[in-house]
Amino acid sequence: MKVFKQMNEQELALALEQPGEPLVVFLHTPLCGTCKAARRMLEVAAHLLPPGLVIAEANVNMLPGIVSRYRISSVPALMTAGADRTGGPEILYSMGSVEQMLDYIRRVSS
Repeated sequence: MKVFKQMNEQELALALEQPGEPLVVFLHTPLCGTCKAARRMLEVAAHLLPPGLVIAEANVNMLPGIVSRYRISSVPALMTAGADRTGGPEILYSMGSVEQMLDYIRRVSS
């Protein structure tokens, strides 16, 4: 099973600003049942992604600045940013299937 990297607000803000590797961040809250189901789908999807791709996760309750800056409106959410970081991150709120998640993540990771 792929381990997701925990990120705090400062780490995430820095990662979103600096160009580098493609970034995938799963945003959730601890008591959200839909988040738990989406995380399980992401765990399955992670096995089909390149081994070097880092998938991070963060609790939005601990990210007030990020939530405000990127107008995160609900959880679960999947935030992705390409290697060049131009145009800012994209956010996916509707995670209906593993295939949908894979398609979304592959757009930034390829």
